[in-house]
Amino acid sequence: MQILENHSLKPYHTFGFDVKAKQLALAQSIDDIREVAEWYKAKPQDLLILGGGSNVLFTHDLDETVLINQLKGIEVIQEDENSVWVEVKAGEVWHEFVMWTIENGFGGLENLSLIPGSVGAAPMQNIGAYGAEIKQTFVSLNAIELSTGSIHAFDNKTCEFGYRSSIFKTSVKGEFAIASVTFKLAKQPVLNTSYGAIEMELERMGVEPTLRSVSDAVIHIRQSKLPDPKQIGNAGSFFKNPVISKDLFDSLKSKYEDMPGYPAPNGVKVAAGWLIEKAGWKGKTFDNYGVHKKQALVLVNYGGATGKQVFDLSEQIIGSIQNQFGIALEREVNII
Repeated sequence: MQILENHSLKPYHTFGFDVKAKQLALAQSIDDIREVAEWYKAKPQDLLILGGGSNVLFTHDLDETVLINQLKGIEVIQEDENSVWVEVKAGEVWHEFVMWTIENGFGGLENLSLIPGSVGAAPMQNIGAYGAEIKQTFVSLNAIELSTGSIHAFDNKTCEFGYRSSIFKTSVKGEFAIASVTFKLAKQPVLNTSYGAIEMELERMGVEPTLRSVSDAVIHIRQSKLPDPKQIGNAGSFFKNPVISKDLFDSLKSKYEDMPGYPAPNGVKVAAGWLIEKAGWKGKTFDNYGVHKKQALVLVNYGGATGKQVFDLSEQIIGSIQNQFGIALEREVNII
């Protein structure tokens, strides 16, 4: 296992801030993770585990040791006439794994193409896009308990999936390192093109729906709206879409006729991007950071900005939305 001292995390997270870690450990096996966890058993707060770094905002240099999960491998572990169960190591790149499923004719993840990050982060965040969520194909995961080094299995229920959340972001946050994830995929996939933009993109492309074409459509849509982290530092959607009461929605709708809303279990889900754009933040630039010009949900680092600057911008946006709409925005990105 490679250990790097006082090392920059710039290549290891998608915002691209030049923050430094006291130590950087690159783990390529379960034993590597156990070894690092053993060092910090007495002080677990001094260890931070990082996957693809696509959903994190670093606001300062770190006194902690950062462990990069680089476990690799994809294996079909079970199959029947209709389905295939695939176990994937947590350090695999999510989009590359999705492309592997498409190349092998396995359906279920095509709508989640081009989402940045690692496979291990997918269930942690319960990632979702274009009418699909990870919990729909997720079977289980194996995670290493850092305090003991033992491996625990978590199924769909015990992961406690919520909107862009799971037990790994709540009650057991920081206690486990995800080692592998198992998905159940379809050999005769039923394509989900119900999300309007996919159907329109397929029509524009002039192709019939297939695993490949649906994936291509999603990729085209994402590329048209979202900046490539390799070109402009960002962490995708910075804020969650809030759920508000029906009464508040009706009151706002009477004032803002174009305000979109979608039924949700506890009220009405509204689009955070619409709120931010309506409040005048879309495209605003402050020196070398700001709000993306095509997608108000995305905060960006144009190069040389600091995480503190982006965090302060998010604070201003949250205050602005609260004042104008009476809605409390919640960050989707993890703040460190």
